Amino acid sequence: MKLSFVSVASLLGFTGVALGAFGAHALEAMVSPDRLGTWSTAVDYHLFHTVVILALLGLFKGVQSPWLHRALVAFIAGIVVFSGSLYVLVLTGIGFLGAITPIGGLLFLVGWLCALFASRELTRDE
Repeated sequence: MKLSFVSVASLLGFTGVALGAFGAHALEAMVSPDRLGTWSTAVDYHLFHTVVILALLGLFKGVQSPWLHRALVAFIAGIVVFSGSLYVLVLTGIGFLGAITPIGGLLFLVGWLCALFASRELTRDE
């Protein structure tokens, strides 16, 4: 199971770097500076939470935790919903997508709470 999360995180890292490069080089001439800032925010949250996924997998190596699993799923879903909605918003200009973005933010918060509960399990075993 954890190997599949490493694969997903690797793919998320690849896409985050590719989308960051796309934003820095291709989008600059196509969108307003505000939209470019939105794109940058999406990339930042995308890559930051990808690193968090990999860090948690390393910290919990050899440990089975349902809270860890929930945290990883929430972070992945948060990246898709939060960053994904912002990417699509910038590319299409569809304004209602901004209303979806906070759901991704809530998923990130859920992920952090689940990581907290997982860490409590980890320290309880020490």
